[in-house]
Amino acid sequence: MTPVSSHPPHGQSPLRTVQVLGGGNAGSSAHVRSLAAGLVARGVKVTVCAPVEAECTYDFTGTGADHVHVPRSSDPVSVAALRAACADADLVHAHGLHASFRAALALSGRRVRTPLVVTWHDRAHAEGARAHLLRALERRVMRAATVVLGTTSQLVDGARQTGARDARLGPVALPGRTARPAGPEDPDRLRKLRAELGAVERPLLVAVGSLEEHRGYDVLLDAAHVWRRLDPAPLVVVAGEGPLRGELQRRIEREALPVLLAGRRDDVPDLLAAADLALLPARRETGRSVLAQEALHACVPLVAADVGGIPELVGDAAELVPAGDAAALADSVVRLLADPDGRDRLRDRGVRQAATWPTEDETVAQVLSVYDELTQPTPLL
Repeated sequence: MTPVSSHPPHGQSPLRTVQVLGGGNAGSSAHVRSLAAGLVARGVKVTVCAPVEAECTYDFTGTGADHVHVPRSSDPVSVAALRAACADADLVHAHGLHASFRAALALSGRRVRTPLVVTWHDRAHAEGARAHLLRALERRVMRAATVVLGTTSQLVDGARQTGARDARLGPVALPGRTARPAGPEDPDRLRKLRAELGAVERPLLVAVGSLEEHRGYDVLLDAAHVWRRLDPAPLVVVAGEGPLRGELQRRIEREALPVLLAGRRDDVPDLLAAADLALLPARRETGRSVLAQEALHACVPLVAADVGGIPELVGDAAELVPAGDAAALADSVVRLLADPDGRDRLRDRGVRQAATWPTEDETVAQVLSVYDELTQPTPLL
């Protein structure tokens, strides 16, 4: 796709942008790296403000961008460092709530107003006093932003309800996390992986995500009681770490459930390619689910909770069940395991649905068109 403007006119300085990251979200960090690479290739000067740990993981400077270490904190020292990094910027683009709040603080009180673009990747959840704090931060960020790009329609609606002056749909691509193309060695490689996991001659079900309450793994374990009675019983592999590991592991052992907590894995595409089904039992998912995208890209039938941004993302290419309904989740899995044709239909639909999602190039082009809109000089009347 041809961007709105790739290089500045002769004699003009390149567009100077600052990307602000909190460093706590893998999806937004990968998006910023992809965005930085695309913008630099189009002649835009990019500075990424993020914790040094994020630079070590995502190598923003490897894209041709500059990196400035800004800790994941809103203390005066961090805000001052961010203010200095933004001093000569034509536009600042922040990703996530806390990074956007710091950017708003850094830009406040300036004599010349610098446009602030905010990409809202997901909506933070909390209860009690922390929930009130998060909502207050959201209102502050939405009012400060020139444009808010929500990655799902639900987030766009939420931004408008929270006070955003200009909120638009801005879905982001999934950078470089699809399964490897099929090749002659793949069947042997995937059979070996299944054997290592203990899924020889039995179905393999895969779920991916941090071991936290909103992921709905308690629902997954409830449903596993039904699958345990099948012959052969499917093996459920959960890739991810988190605070609920101990609680979930104790329950798996106490109830003799066919579930393996596999911890963090760097071979998620291979896990999905080896799976018979992918499972997404989330209780909430306001952003663009990485697992749903990876599963459809990998041509793996997906059973997912009908919640948040998931229906918009997958269309008819997944089996959707009510969130929190273990019986519905169990029934869908049992039915699909007994229906090879049904699984094939979901694979075919998944290929078509994934083709409707934006590419990295299209994502960069959309963002650059917003930048151009906000930085072009206002014509004299």
